[in-house]
Amino acid sequence: MNTDSLLQPFQKFGVNLGLSRIIKLLAKLNNPHQQIPIIHVAGTNGKGSVCAYLSSILTQAGYRTGRYTSPHLIDWTERICVNEQAIASETLSQLIQQVQAAIDKNEESPTQFEVITAAAWLYFAQQKVDIAVVEVGLGGRLDATNVCEQPLVTVITSISREHWQQLGSTIKDITREKAGIIKARCPVVMGQLPDDAKQVVISRSLELQSPIFTPQPATEIRPGWAEYTSLGNGGNIEKSTFTIEYPLPLKGQIQLHNSALALATVEILKTQGWQIFEQAILQGLEKTKWPGRMQWFTWKNKQKNQDYQLLIDGAHNPASAEVLRTYVNSLNYKNITWVMGMLANKDHGDIFQELLKTGDKLYLVPVPDSNFANLEDLKKLALKICPDLGLCSTYEDVFTALDAAFTNSENQDNPVVLCGSLYLIGHFLGNSH
Repeated sequence: MNTDSLLQPFQKFGVNLGLSRIIKLLAKLNNPHQQIPIIHVAGTNGKGSVCAYLSSILTQAGYRTGRYTSPHLIDWTERICVNEQAIASETLSQLIQQVQAAIDKNEESPTQFEVITAAAWLYFAQQKVDIAVVEVGLGGRLDATNVCEQPLVTVITSISREHWQQLGSTIKDITREKAGIIKARCPVVMGQLPDDAKQVVISRSLELQSPIFTPQPATEIRPGWAEYTSLGNGGNIEKSTFTIEYPLPLKGQIQLHNSALALATVEILKTQGWQIFEQAILQGLEKTKWPGRMQWFTWKNKQKNQDYQLLIDGAHNPASAEVLRTYVNSLNYKNITWVMGMLANKDHGDIFQELLKTGDKLYLVPVPDSNFANLEDLKKLALKICPDLGLCSTYEDVFTALDAAFTNSENQDNPVVLCGSLYLIGHFLGNSH
């Protein structure tokens, strides 16, 4: 059986935050999570790229490195990697069957995310990884990944208002949930957070006597290169200054923040005795890949039989939409053609507010196999927020919309950007051969 059909029965349990089910399940599997040193990464945006930098650097440093992230773009196997290699489909199916066999039929069923998370822990233990980089699925405190008592380092990348339906309506509430991954006396690396959020993380760290590090974002020194300077602030790192210039393949200003968080984490690991030399850091950063986020893609427009450059990005909440708009602005284009699909539970108005400008064009599309927002409602909302759009129309699928967008785009100076949902990006990448 394939992974999809094995995981399908668990989908009906939806999002059900809590640790009791996963703890019971892992106990039946001999607690594989207790055999693996981990770096635990939470935050609203930036988690994935921080995990990608860290696993690439640690792999280059010669460590057998596990990486667990979510969601996937095309296939479940992307979520579980060792040394940057995704798990084989057959192996994942076997592991899920092993997890299924451990489920007590008389107990409340685990969720789909808990099943795949248990499979990841099992795989990392079987593969005898030296270290694993683990991304929180949702929130932190009650997330299925939050079962390790003593992470090597805890990272909180960014906080903005998302998933408030599950995590609470204010920034403080959301931060309390994410700060739930901080453990007693385990170092914390904190990104640039809003003041409300910062206070919550700092007071939680103080309470647990966890040293806290707040690295400054790196500086861009030339296109594709950045410089990071550590001031050894806080904790037991001596007040030495360490400066490194490095290649930065992932696009957008935000990567100056994310790469600095990864480098601060590496510094802490070094003080714990992990051997990570500068060469491994440079090679690891240079080789980092994180598809579907600010990625340029060559799209063949069949109607014109011509290749075009398409920018693709998840941009599924207001903060990531702002990051995308900042990147697009830095390229000095006049107008942008947006091809967008969004899930029903997102802050559509705030996302449009960040992205849309007078003269832009908007092509709205469904997000396949998901509960997507009504296209006519999105169209009304977009025109209310930005009445001077050059065009606003709906299409029955992303590929028809892209063909129309490129056919109608007067010149190559007005880029086409596909965004609004990682599920939409996944569908696009999985079907654009």
